[in-house]
Amino acid sequence: MDLQAVEALNDDLAKFAGDIFKYLAHRGQRDYGQQYLRGLMLDGKRKSVEPMAGRLGLPRQNLGHFVAQST
Repeated sequence: MDLQAVEALNDDLAKFAGDIFKYLAHRGQRDYGQQYLRGLMLDGKRKSVEPMAGRLGLPRQNLGHFVAQST
């Protein structure tokens, strides 16, 4: 899926991510959880943090922190 196709799903993805990540204590964690899901949906062979963050235009450290440290 390209970025434009993922963005077309923003409303549905926001609702889905809101349900999944509602138990995370901090809003920032919930926001990066949604971004992580978007990254998984995007085209690209590597689904690790660094390439996904690059495709999303996010700092690698923030997305990596979500994956490694969120409860």
